[in-house]
Amino acid sequence: MGHSSVGDAPGVRSRARTVRSDGTPVYRYRQRPGLPPVSVTRFDTEAAHSRLPPDHRHAHDFLVLVYVEEGMGSFTVDGVERPLRAGEVHALSPGQVIGVAATAELARGRAWSVAFTPDAVPTLTSVSPLAWAHHPLLALFAVSAGHGRIAEPDRANWSAWLADLADELADPDRLGASDAIAALLTRLLVAAARLAPCAPAAPDPLVERVFAEIEATFREPVSATDVARRLGYTPGHLTTVLRRRTGRPLLEWITERRMTEVRRMLRETDLPLDAVATRTGLRDATYLVRRFRDRYGITPQRWRRAQRAWS
Repeated sequence: MGHSSVGDAPGVRSRARTVRSDGTPVYRYRQRPGLPPVSVTRFDTEAAHSRLPPDHRHAHDFLVLVYVEEGMGSFTVDGVERPLRAGEVHALSPGQVIGVAATAELARGRAWSVAFTPDAVPTLTSVSPLAWAHHPLLALFAVSAGHGRIAEPDRANWSAWLADLADELADPDRLGASDAIAALLTRLLVAAARLAPCAPAAPDPLVERVFAEIEATFREPVSATDVARRLGYTPGHLTTVLRRRTGRPLLEWITERRMTEVRRMLRETDLPLDAVATRTGLRDATYLVRRFRDRYGITPQRWRRAQRAWS
């Protein structure tokens, strides 16, 4: 929704980098050097959907929060229909397949869409993506949650927070902008988390086993085949099961875990790229640069400089 979700709205900072075997495009966040990895769009759905084909299905590799100010309609998340109503907040996780149909119903809607990666939130910068489902700030992104409804007296606060965030992002070089952006996004995530159900769903035992194995081995040059076989499954079967239960196949989870650690090391250490590659299961600096640039659209060296300039 918004940033290539329920609409590929103007100002989107994402791009289709991969296409799944079923034809679903996956949009990746386009990192802008020196700027925080967060963007905000306020859009009306008539404009946002005017150029989309019917049943536009896609996924993201970033997190998206959508606040519906006005309107009604529906969309699908992993094939399950979700209604859209004024005052609702929807959390869309990386890998979930978003479907848009019957856009005429949404023609009078207005909404805010916030797309971001965890690097935009200080508390989440070094959190493993394997632990996102259990992190308090991301409670609304859990499979058992996904959306919540804001009490009417609090809706004006949401509109104000989002307007302030958009204002800070419009001039990120002014004094204190980076701190204000991080604080406002954190405030939104706290408010969203408080809309989540109090009792989270029980963890999936197989997913927990897979994630534990990835966490234990991602620093080694292991493949999806290695992880699957260590757990007693064929790679194809485990990939299919993991995609169905988490929205992402096995290899994407291994890659995401490695890239999180790469970003942490680039941000927090002065280690050369060869050392970073060795400690994250990648072959060498050349391979790391290629994978990083393909993933984020920027070289690791430029990303490191940009992060330090922004912080």
